[in-house]
Amino acid sequence: MAQVLEFKLPDLGEGLTEAEIVRWLVEVGDVVAIDQPVVEVETAKAMVEVPCPYGGVVTARFGEEGTELPVGAPLLTVAVGAPEGASGSAASPSTSSSPSSSGKGSGSGAESSGGSGNVLVGYGTGAPAARRRRIRPDRLDRAVAEAPVSGAPVVEAPVAEVLVAEAPVSDGPVPVVSPLVRRLARQHDIDLRRLAGSGPDGLILRADVDRAIRTAEETAAATARAAQAPARSRAKPSTPSAPVAAAPNGVAAAAGAERIPLRGVRGAVADKLSRSRTEIPDATCWVDADATELMAVRAAMNAATGPSAGPKVSVLALLARVCTAALARFPELNATVDTEAREIVRLPGVHLGFAAQTERGLVVPVVRDAHTRNAESIGAEIARLTELARTGKLSPAQLTGGTFTLNNYGVFGVDGSTPIINHPEAAMLGVGRIMPKPWVHQGELAVRQVVQLSLTFDHRVCDGGTAGGFLRYVADCVEQPAVLLRTL
Repeated sequence: MAQVLEFKLPDLGEGLTEAEIVRWLVEVGDVVAIDQPVVEVETAKAMVEVPCPYGGVVTARFGEEGTELPVGAPLLTVAVGAPEGASGSAASPSTSSSPSSSGKGSGSGAESSGGSGNVLVGYGTGAPAARRRRIRPDRLDRAVAEAPVSGAPVVEAPVAEVLVAEAPVSDGPVPVVSPLVRRLARQHDIDLRRLAGSGPDGLILRADVDRAIRTAEETAAATARAAQAPARSRAKPSTPSAPVAAAPNGVAAAAGAERIPLRGVRGAVADKLSRSRTEIPDATCWVDADATELMAVRAAMNAATGPSAGPKVSVLALLARVCTAALARFPELNATVDTEAREIVRLPGVHLGFAAQTERGLVVPVVRDAHTRNAESIGAEIARLTELARTGKLSPAQLTGGTFTLNNYGVFGVDGSTPIINHPEAAMLGVGRIMPKPWVHQGELAVRQVVQLSLTFDHRVCDGGTAGGFLRYVADCVEQPAVLLRTL
């Protein structure tokens, strides 16, 4: 007899607590192999394909595309092992187990069922393998429907919507297991003690909180309209304006306004930028530099032919190499601040982040050990990571651990900006567009290729003199690349 095993959303690492289902890779009824990717999810850091540690037939999927699930919520169930006399086995023989193994065992689910245990291959997850359950075929639908998945619908057994009734306030524990549900309620000032959950044993699901939010919004809107009605009846006719409804969090919104959830990469960026502005006392200095010589050197590099000629070198790669040389001279900026210990931590190596705009939002891939690379090597790594960013295949490890960030916003056709530091780093160099401008060169007015460089730095790690010295060295290398050659 086949066993139905439940595969839950694993811990994806890097402190992530939830993920959004982007695309299902399997359908109910499909046969899956051990470690076959079954769903593509988006976390706050990257797009990840999640492999299933079991081999068998998919009996249920939990959550539609676009649903956000907390870590530990069921993703799907798999029938492992084939009924006796079946023409084909849905799983390898190693995945079947004896009847005695269906009892309470001490081994992990992956071990006892023949699963690989590699819940997320390549991410080093340490979460225990999914717990297995033996479910009789006549109770499969019921078991699937009752699984607590934070309100996410099940494909073949959708749960009917249950109106949330207001429950009496209790001093006991609130029946909520999902941190996502708690956070959602907290953000919208919903008192969970007043909700009657629609899940098993009164468990409060995300759908319950969503309904409570909609009810609160409708009530607030009706109250606002009722309050405005007498005033409108007494007022003189005027140019009609869009009605305004008060949202539960106090933010006014015009009727028909679109609300876009801050989640996934966009939400992570918003949280990090807010934290940077809140915690870091930043300052910005900038300088205009004549990049004519740098552009000429780059053209000469890329025009070289013969066996020694390598791949094309980008301007960003040259600027990245300049940054690593500048950080070697001014290590104060390759640091972070331990606020609890009240210590400045200077870091031994340079892991250079660079801002990359993608369809999923702004991401910052990291070039590891950039201080050990030349311009050609840095350029090749930037190209590789940029391609992964565009296809959404960057891993969390490739988006974390940076010590300094280079932001080339000149690609958007702007001259300057005041970058926000990528927390917990101590500085970011911004580069504007390189364009012809009138410039005094060798005592005469000439048209030169000019770029604006901006440095935002954490004033706790250094003073303006150090930041100015760093920026001036970068500008000198841009204007006279020979300055950099002396340090190579």
